[in-house]
Amino acid sequence: TLDRELQSFALDALRGQLESIAARRVRDGAVLVVDNASGEVLAYVGNSGEGASARFVDGVQAPRQAGSTLKPFLYQMAIERRLLTAASLLDDSPVDLIAPNGVYVPNNYDRQFSGWVSLRVALAASLNVPAVRTLMVVGADPFADRLRALGFADVAQGGDFYGYSLALGSAEVRLWQLVNAFRTLANRGLASPLTLVARRRPEPERVMSEASAFIVTDMLADRSAAARTFGLASALSTRGWSAVKTGTSKDMRDNWCIGFSTRYTVGVWVGNFDGAPMHDVSGVTGAAPVWQEVMNRLHRDTPSQPPAPPGGLVQTAGRDAFGTLHDEWFVAGTEMERVEHAGRRHTPRIVYPGSGLVIALDPDIPAAQQRLLLSAASAAHGFVWQLDGLLLGSAAQPLPWRPVAGSHRLRLLDARGRSVDEVAFEVRGSEGAAEGLGQGARERRAILQRVVSSRR
Repeated sequence: TLDRELQSFALDALRGQLESIAARRVRDGAVLVVDNASGEVLAYVGNSGEGASARFVDGVQAPRQAGSTLKPFLYQMAIERRLLTAASLLDDSPVDLIAPNGVYVPNNYDRQFSGWVSLRVALAASLNVPAVRTLMVVGADPFADRLRALGFADVAQGGDFYGYSLALGSAEVRLWQLVNAFRTLANRGLASPLTLVARRRPEPERVMSEASAFIVTDMLADRSAAARTFGLASALSTRGWSAVKTGTSKDMRDNWCIGFSTRYTVGVWVGNFDGAPMHDVSGVTGAAPVWQEVMNRLHRDTPSQPPAPPGGLVQTAGRDAFGTLHDEWFVAGTEMERVEHAGRRHTPRIVYPGSGLVIALDPDIPAAQQRLLLSAASAAHGFVWQLDGLLLGSAAQPLPWRPVAGSHRLRLLDARGRSVDEVAFEVRGSEGAAEGLGQGARERRAILQRVVSSRR
């Protein structure tokens, strides 16, 4: 099914981009182009050829971390199950979550927070904290099940194995799988396998509702909503209509750009086959320029047109919580003319320690020198800390507290003495033992210092 001319063009586009960002420690990439209707593969670039770090590694089939490319399928589930709408407000503010292996602290790519944002903006701007909050609503296990139904066979564990980070793409996926999953969105929820050999198409299977797939597609095509993160003029803009999502994995080890027009789906991966991190390369600067070049080439003669909305949708002209008038798509029965939250101000809450956290005293540090920073999110001016019934002081700034072994209950009190948030946590370890071992640690350091001095 390969198109020789397109194959050559995609390879040249990839090589040109890799050369332009080689100084940022980028050596490898892959491109996959498929026909939406048939699933036929039109271009398959497993690597850049002689310039690749490993010529016999197939970047289309190599498992890599997904980054933000899984977010569209998470939001689609939430919309399909009528848990959220594209207009729903999500809280993009700092959050610490207790996980089995410690405290999970999701952050945004630019380490900035926007406060209340619509789901549309959260997806188009690829905000991380709203995605984690959405996973808490949808559930990690149902989301993992949906990913497997979409063909992500490498997501082999249950949701608890990945935890909250599944929303941000901690699972491994393959470019082949990602492209076909986005093709499923392009086909309004109907899934069928990709093929490299022209043959009769198998009967597609519905894995997501048509209405919710359309709404997510509409959000991915919304350049104004994405402008907060990517600007209005970026490598995500094409001559005709297109829907696109980028992704960057932890430590910038993987760059993705996956998107589709009404006729084609194009996926690009950029990184290093040995897993080495890139330097200051995001999905929009690494993989997206290749995606844009290939997509524009595909539609050089026939511009892509936006898809027509399916049945089961309602478009409502209304105002959001900030007074902005705009049109929004809803699954029938979930529409609303105005979206508001209870208050414009965030109620301060305890960020650290998290509820249920178990903290161990360090036996090699004197107990008198160990401190736990009690921290509150949002403006906590006028609020005070209360620990086990005793007032500790103002919560306006993080408060260093000397940990004491045992079970504790921490409260955040307002000016009237009312508790606005509370957590229970535990400190393990003996203060006496910590003091003794701390003295031992000091003695060991003194001995080591004498040995080092004697060798000078």
